[in-house]
Amino acid sequence: MGSLFRSEEMALCQLFLQSEAAYACVSELGELGLVQFRDLNPDVNAFQRKFVNEVRRCDEMERKLRYLEKEIKKDGIPMLDTGESPEAPQPREMIDLEATFEKLENELREVNQNAEALKRNFLELTELKHILRKTQVFFDESVPTVYKSSSAYSSSKYRRYPQMADNQNEDEQAQLLGEEGVRASQPGQNLKLGFVAGVILRERLPAFERMLWRACRGNVFLRQAMIETPLEDPTNGDQVHKSVFIIFFQGDQLKTRVKKICEGFRATLYPCPEAPADRREMAMGVMTRIEDLNTVLGQTQDHRHRVLVAAAKNLKNWFVKVRKIKAIYHTLNLFNLDVTQKCLIAECWVPLLDIETIQLALRRGTERSGSSVPPILNRMQTFENPPTYNRTNKFTKAFQALIDAYGVASYREMNPAPYTIITFPFLFAVMFGDLGHGAIMALFGLWMIRKEKGLAAQKTDNEIWNIFFGGRYIIFLMGVFSMYTGLIYNDIFSKSLNIFGSHWHLSYNKSTVMENKFLQLSPKGDYEGAPYPFGMDPIWQVAGANKIIFHNAYKMKISIIFGVIHMIFGVVMSWHNHTYFRNRISLLYEFIPQLVFLLLLFFYMVLLMFIKWIKFAATNNKPYSEACAPSILITFIDMVLFNTPKPPPEKCETYMFMGQHFIQVLFVLVAVGCIPVMLLAKPLLIMQARKQANVQPIAGATSDAEAGGVSNGGSHGGGGGHEEEEELSEIFIHQSIHTIEYVLGSVSHTASYLRLWALSLAHAQLAEVLWTMVLSIGLKQEGPVGGIVLTCVFAFWAILTVGILVLMEGLSAFLHTLRLHWVEFQSKFYKGQGYAFQPFSFDAIIENGAAAAEE
Repeated sequence: MGSLFRSEEMALCQLFLQSEAAYACVSELGELGLVQFRDLNPDVNAFQRKFVNEVRRCDEMERKLRYLEKEIKKDGIPMLDTGESPEAPQPREMIDLEATFEKLENELREVNQNAEALKRNFLELTELKHILRKTQVFFDESVPTVYKSSSAYSSSKYRRYPQMADNQNEDEQAQLLGEEGVRASQPGQNLKLGFVAGVILRERLPAFERMLWRACRGNVFLRQAMIETPLEDPTNGDQVHKSVFIIFFQGDQLKTRVKKICEGFRATLYPCPEAPADRREMAMGVMTRIEDLNTVLGQTQDHRHRVLVAAAKNLKNWFVKVRKIKAIYHTLNLFNLDVTQKCLIAECWVPLLDIETIQLALRRGTERSGSSVPPILNRMQTFENPPTYNRTNKFTKAFQALIDAYGVASYREMNPAPYTIITFPFLFAVMFGDLGHGAIMALFGLWMIRKEKGLAAQKTDNEIWNIFFGGRYIIFLMGVFSMYTGLIYNDIFSKSLNIFGSHWHLSYNKSTVMENKFLQLSPKGDYEGAPYPFGMDPIWQVAGANKIIFHNAYKMKISIIFGVIHMIFGVVMSWHNHTYFRNRISLLYEFIPQLVFLLLLFFYMVLLMFIKWIKFAATNNKPYSEACAPSILITFIDMVLFNTPKPPPEKCETYMFMGQHFIQVLFVLVAVGCIPVMLLAKPLLIMQARKQANVQPIAGATSDAEAGGVSNGGSHGGGGGHEEEEELSEIFIHQSIHTIEYVLGSVSHTASYLRLWALSLAHAQLAEVLWTMVLSIGLKQEGPVGGIVLTCVFAFWAILTVGILVLMEGLSAFLHTLRLHWVEFQSKFYKGQGYAFQPFSFDAIIENGAAAAEE
């Protein structure tokens, strides 16, 4: 089979590169993305490798670029992204890049430092301007007024310092200034008070007041006023709210104490002249300096903006170049040096079909470097398990991701992804079958497909949107298949389409039908005899209670039919694995008993369903009328338990066909006989093979496929020949678990497919509930008001339909379909014990680097 159905054949190659050409050759291989290098220096510390200095230089350049990016984003400057990927620069170009980045960083840091110093100076002048303005009223008073207590003093602790009335000024001054101060305040005497003025953060002001009052024992006088406009912090650019304060005191001791308190609360103190003329002169000087600073700040910001705009044009390309250089040197650190120090030796996994492409890339790299010695690529023999590499495109990538989420396929194992492309949306549609809901989903997927180039270029970090966009082809196919099953169910938003006309007709008059809700149509007289051309007859939409009964029986049976066919297909897939790996023991003693067991029991039950549908009908006479039709479930239970069937109704037959009893007994006995074959045959043959070889253990058998001494090797590769052999006891235990899991799983997995029936009925009932309890209310309204009501009701119904029936029910059906594939289908043949092929690819490295930077 081709690579679509199996992973690519891989080869372990040894690569010899001349030291001068190694960089250019690895660069070409990175652009190609088809080579996975192995580390030939696993015991060497990362800091002791040959190219560690170059990697450090790249780290330093990347740090500088991240600093530039942060500053560009801070200013909101758009970065030019052409979507192109420049080639990796030559090693000599690293010096130019380092010089460019060093110059930009130094220039930007110098500009930022100057701007910060200017902003700090501007802040100080602005605070001084507000101090000169706010404190003017304080100096207009020759004597301090009463102390204005803040809200913090309304508590009981400070109630002995209430705000004084005018007739209590004398007592307040006595308390604040003491007896000498009061005498000095008498007419003809001059009282000298000291003061300090400054600004403080507004949220620290209440605590600042309390500390002043307690530390100075009420012997200070504080006035404060808020600065209305927020000020910019020059350190981080945040907007802060501050207040101006002025503190009057008497004596040097209080002055020292007040300054210490201001320092503790990080309040900024400014000189403030007492003379009005000096204050006016200082205010004019401050305003002049502020205007000059504004001009200088504007010029600084313009220069900074020009530097960042110039850097933003090339930043994306610089990032790509630096990451490519760093990736190349990281890869070169995986290589070995030969004894002459002139040749680098590498080992790598490559797809067998791409060896010629890789050799062409190596030649291009050699020509670019100007080397005269061509590179050498030798294929090596190995017993190691190669990595698994499945080629994908934008259509198959999402389906392959569903399979890999369960486990990466073992090397050259059958790949379920191509079959999942059909079975996954189909089983989803069986549960989600509705023409309307499927059309919504299909249109959404089609829109993403049509706009995929533009949507992919946006590169959003919204994880939910990325999941939807990555699975756009899955969503589209699920919608299309749901539209098909919706036509089969004849279900569109819980209503039916009468395209071809019902093949049932009424034998009652209109009044009888309208008055009697329990009328039934007889297949003998009311059915035309020919089925509806496509899907369900629309008459079942108005069948009331019989609709659910009929749909129950129909959907339950098709769920079992699809489930059994799906499981048989999974077992047949294991035949392809056994024949490809030439595993005769597993083919004869695992595949054949498993297939026989499944066919004789569960596929036979499916055949009984078709026999019942074909032989029994309401229009037939006994013994093949509808009254004589047996229950398939009861028949299957009686068959497995060897029970005697209950006597049938009069003129009916016990069995559906001649010899049914004998065939059923034979099928059960053969199926039960397959169990010991699955359980014991393979371990006993392995034990016999070991005795004959007189070797214990036999090298090269760690999996089921190799346990009998049968090699996976040859042209197919995938040995694992240096791994240890399982002990016989472990083989017996493993085979026992595998057999029990298969036998019991066949029953539980068949029942598990009934989720197709359950979710389909639940989806249909939810749609009907929304129509009956929401939309039908609006449709019953009449007149102009009815139109408004219908519009509102329809909007509400549409939101519920999309939110619940399409999104939530769609997610539920998706998860159930995923489980059916992972557990019921893939467990029959898929081991998923491999490891993914991770080639050295610039595209993947740049994408991962960009995602890490955004996080």
